[in-house]
Amino acid sequence: MTPAPASIPSAPEISCRDVWKVFGKNPLSIIQSIRPEQTRAQILETTGHVVGVRGVSFDVYKGQTFVVMGLSGSGKSTLVRSVSRLADATSGQIIIGGQDVMKMDDRQLLELRRHKVSMVFQNFGLFPHRRVIDNVAYGLEVQGVEKKARYERAEKMIELVGLSGWARHYPKQLSGGMQQRVGLARALAVDPQILLFDEPFSALDPLIRREMQDELIRLQTVMHKTIVFITHDFVEALRLGDRIAIMKDGEFVQVGTPEELVLNPQTDYVSAFTKDAPRAKVLTVRAAMKPIPSGAPIPSNHHIVHPDMKLEEVMPFVAATDTPIPVLDDASAALGFIDRTSVMQALVA
Repeated sequence: MTPAPASIPSAPEISCRDVWKVFGKNPLSIIQSIRPEQTRAQILETTGHVVGVRGVSFDVYKGQTFVVMGLSGSGKSTLVRSVSRLADATSGQIIIGGQDVMKMDDRQLLELRRHKVSMVFQNFGLFPHRRVIDNVAYGLEVQGVEKKARYERAEKMIELVGLSGWARHYPKQLSGGMQQRVGLARALAVDPQILLFDEPFSALDPLIRREMQDELIRLQTVMHKTIVFITHDFVEALRLGDRIAIMKDGEFVQVGTPEELVLNPQTDYVSAFTKDAPRAKVLTVRAAMKPIPSGAPIPSNHHIVHPDMKLEEVMPFVAATDTPIPVLDDASAALGFIDRTSVMQALVA
């Protein structure tokens, strides 16, 4: 979704280590007795406890979009709610901005949710009796911001998400996509460092859903927030994620960039998702690039491509010429070349 940072910061914005969420009477004792080979179903049968999240660890750095993708019941929503402590994890460590969320008291949690972390839900969660501008300004109202200042901020956010002219309307007068834009504006109004999205677009019609994905991509290029995004749609994950975690039965099966997952699925479960991926939109020139044979001249072509360009961007160039196209780095040094054969091989592999 956003370019990876040139250098990884020294500390992530979000860091989770060995996070567990177990439902039942004695969850802590159950964790200690679980064997690696036991499935979720076996644990339920033998202990009566349900494992929602099982030993999950990950980092998200400033400005990155980390997508957790999985089918219903995989534990993804339980995980994101544990990150903000809307649900208390059973064990593990959750660090946000250098602070251990698991050790926060009620006052510290309130401050975290008021100022640092905002959440956007699937069901919008708007107040039906309040106008759009009051819904958007709600977080600022809770913070104690004076009315004139919070309305000014809310108006800016309403304009930012493309709802100019709708500030004085009520939610019932808006379409589902427009209501979700209000929810997004409300989350952005408090200027959080971190945004947590729990399947926010899954209830929308396909065309509106894509429109909202485009909107989030646009906003992220402007605001560079740190995002954890939950979805059950792999195509949505590919569009939005800088990195994607595929989750099954409470565990991460594989974590990687969209291109890594499509090129190198590590299990049959991951392969099932990636087999229908739009490879031209996901794979970069690097995946199709061939080395220039030693001593051979650098291909001469009026088209020059970068290794990080998506294949769909260069396909018109490749289709229009019979000659190889050089791939150059930022210093204009030749890294290799692509041609029709190499691109087709990458697309059908």
